[in-house]
This record gives sequence, C-alpha cells and structure tokens, in this order.
Amino acid sequence: MAKTGPEGLITALDIGSSKVSALIAQKGDGGELVVLGTGQRESRGVRRGYIADMVATEAAVREAVEQAERIAGTNIEDVWVSFSAGGLVSDILKLEVDLGGHRVEQGDVDDLLKAGRDAIDPSGRMVLHAQPTRYTLDGLGGVKRPLGLHADRLGVDIHVVATDGSPVRNLDLCVRSAHLEVRSIIAAPVATGLACLSEEERELGVALVEIGAGVTNVSVFREGVLASLASIGMGAADITDDIASAFGTRRAQAERMKCFHGSANMSPRDHHEMIDVAPVSHEGGAEGSRITRAQLNTVIRARLERLMGEVQRELKRLDFADPVGRQLVLTGGGAELRGIADYAQQALGCTVRVGRPRGLSALPDAHSGPAFATLAGLAAFAASDPVDLRSIEPSRGQTVVRQKGPAIFGRLMAAFKANY
Repeated sequence: MAKTGPEGLITALDIGSSKVSALIAQKGDGGELVVLGTGQRESRGVRRGYIADMVATEAAVREAVEQAERIAGTNIEDVWVSFSAGGLVSDILKLEVDLGGHRVEQGDVDDLLKAGRDAIDPSGRMVLHAQPTRYTLDGLGGVKRPLGLHADRLGVDIHVVATDGSPVRNLDLCVRSAHLEVRSIIAAPVATGLACLSEEERELGVALVEIGAGVTNVSVFREGVLASLASIGMGAADITDDIASAFGTRRAQAERMKCFHGSANMSPRDHHEMIDVAPVSHEGGAEGSRITRAQLNTVIRARLERLMGEVQRELKRLDFADPVGRQLVLTGGGAELRGIADYAQQALGCTVRVGRPRGLSALPDAHSGPAFATLAGLAAFAASDPVDLRSIEPSRGQTVVRQKGPAIFGRLMAAFKANY
C-alpha cells in the first residue's frame, strides 16, 4: 500500500491534447532532482489545449497520478500543472525607484517589488507569472544581486505572463475534482524552456517551437527570460488526421504509420518500400490497401510545409527574423518525427536541434524524449522555488517611475483574486 509522501516531494502534471502525464520527484542531497515515479494516460476531453470534457479529463488525470504514485510508493496531495492552450501573453515590465545614492538594503528591494506588484494590470486577463528577473543600478542592467551596492536609482525587470481566465479556471477545477491541490499553474513555454534550453542559450537568444498534438507554441527567449510567444492552432495530430483521411484508415492506424514509417525527409528508396494500410472497417468484406513510403511522406511533408510557414510568420512577428545567429529548438511530441530537425532547418533557414529534457536523475527512457520536456520543466520550475510578486503584500505610498511595460498590465491581484 502506498504511504504518505515525505517532505520535499514535487509532482508535475502535464495535461495535453494527446496525453496526460505525471511525474513525482524529490530533491537529492546534492540538490539534484531524482524521479521516483511517472504515469501516463491517453488524454480524453482536451481539444487544442482546452478542457472540452471535464469528466473524461478528470479520469485521465486521476489514472496518470495513481500510476505515478504506485511506482513511487507514495501518495501525493498537490501538483504543479502546465497550461498550454493559446491566448498566452508575455512581456517585461520595467520599474525604477530613487535611492539617493545610499547602499541598497533588503528593505529597498522589498519596497520595489511591492510597488511592482501594484503596477501590473492584466486588463481582465489572469496572471500566471509575475517574477522579478534581474535588477538595474542607475540604468545598468543585468544585476542579479543588488544588495550592498550604492546607486541613485534601483530598478527591476518583471516578467509577466497572463492569459484568458476561463480556460485556466476550467483546468484548475478539473485537477481539484480529482482530489488534488493545485500548487500553481505554469505556462507551458516557461516550463519547457527550463527543461530544454541552457541558461546561456536563453541569454543569447533562442526560439523554442513546441509541436504538441493540437497546438504549436512558438516562444522567443532573450536576456534569460521568455520575451514573447505565440500559439498556432495546428499540431502533430493534424498530420495523423491527414494520413487517416488520405488513405482511408483509422486514426490509431494512421498514428502508427506516422511513428513507425513516416519521415519529414524523402529518399529514393521510399518509392520501393511498401506499407500495409488497414481499412476503417472490415464490414462488408472491406480489404486494406498498400501504399509506398513515398506516398506517406508526401502527405506528412504537405502538412509540415503549412506548419513551418505559420512558424516562420510568427517568428517574424516576434522579431526573430534576423538570419544571423538564429538558433531554434524543436520540442513536443511532434519533434519525435524522424528527420524533422533537418526539414525545419531547410524551411526556416536557421540552426535547428531537437530539445530533450535534462537535469533529472532516474528519468525513465520512455519519458526522456521531447514529448515530455514540459513535464520535466514543471519539476525544475517547482524545485527552483521562484519568487512571485502575487504573494507579496501591496505597497503603501511607494513612489515609482514606470519606465516601460506592456499596455495590457497595471493592476495585479484584484483581478487575479476575482478570477482565480
């Protein structure tokens, strides 16, 4: 029988359009994360990242968590949950306060963060993240620890991610209906970036393209944080549907054909290799057909061409179109398609690699691919114990200069608490 979990356990829960996966981890003596158990179930009730069937999704969540608990030999009570649907908005808010030349003390930092908390306005949206990323001293950026340094002006860059409230509330209700407490709901690109990107890559600038089953998230990281992002309502499941429609077979068979025989690249021998295609139904004596691997890959590449075209447009809109020094990382279940990195490199004209989760010990091989990067990133995010301005009490009478920030942000927790 499973026992009550010890202190320091972290449980990550990734609810996607194709699968629901859970991971239980614990910090080791050296600070590393050790995986104790994992679980996975087919996602039932999620469409394009949104909850469409509460009962079906709750059952999948319960089963995935129970499987992870059995393997870990422990019971868990709370989870860190990913949110991967569209509508996410990410930006940086910059604030400054006058210090008069004295040394920076903890009270100065606390007052600045309290003022930053009051300066954020979600404009009806729900705030998922409000985190100080780095400080500035007299306009000098990139200061991680300002304590003890002299300055006339102390500033802070606050990373804010917000989204529409209703989809998040539905996700929260679904998890709580499975008798689990929600520690926090994390934007999937934030978690995935922690799992797949090095700190140096995030500093230099990199684009992360997460190809999920129903949604493809395009994220741009600059100066260490998620600077901007976009969502495309297209994913790996669309490739499966195209195959099923083109060759008259069931989705399950089409998915198998894609995974075992499909590729984003073409070769001359593809015209000679034959693949058996099962019919949609065997009623009436219906018989299957045979196709060449080239026919299968032609269908796959047609959908990829459309997807990469959308990715290219979003990268330009997110100001990531400079051909010099561009780096792009593919992740998500769609990144497991054979040859997709080479295809994306030719289509997008930049260096492309496939991102896999890193930084976890004892992670099973079945959960070590790009499809589980968000799950691993959730655990890493939780272990980092990030500062969040939503937990800070409001400031009173603090005078702050707002240098720059997104128009959609200005009041913070009044709207957040009302919505969440």
